[in-house]
Amino acid sequence: MTTDSEALANAFHGALVAKDWEGMRTLFHDDATWTLPGDNVISGQAAGVDEVIDRAKLIASYGLSFKLEHILLSRDNMALGLHNTAERDGIRLDEHLATVCRLRDGRIAEVETFLSDIPGMNRFFVRPS
Repeated sequence: MTTDSEALANAFHGALVAKDWEGMRTLFHDDATWTLPGDNVISGQAAGVDEVIDRAKLIASYGLSFKLEHILLSRDNMALGLHNTAERDGIRLDEHLATVCRLRDGRIAEVETFLSDIPGMNRFFVRPS
């Protein structure tokens, strides 16, 4: 049996992989936030659905492979266990992460991403020269 949260997690991952930004927009509340650790171009908090979508576009623009390994469910929220890999200008990204989504009324209100390799993320996500 698929829960609504599990379907939402699959839809979020699917929209990210397909670069379906308008589809992704429908999954989020207008006041959604997305927080990422580190000190690089994708770090910090994106506030509002427009910034959240811009953050997703920026992450995808670096050519990542987003392998969904697990969907983790709590009573009210969900998390995506991902393995992201990419290579750019001789720099390799190979990280495991949990993207924790707090839900409100069946849509994503807040995302917080936890990473296995913040220094590697900082090296990879720099402004292209």
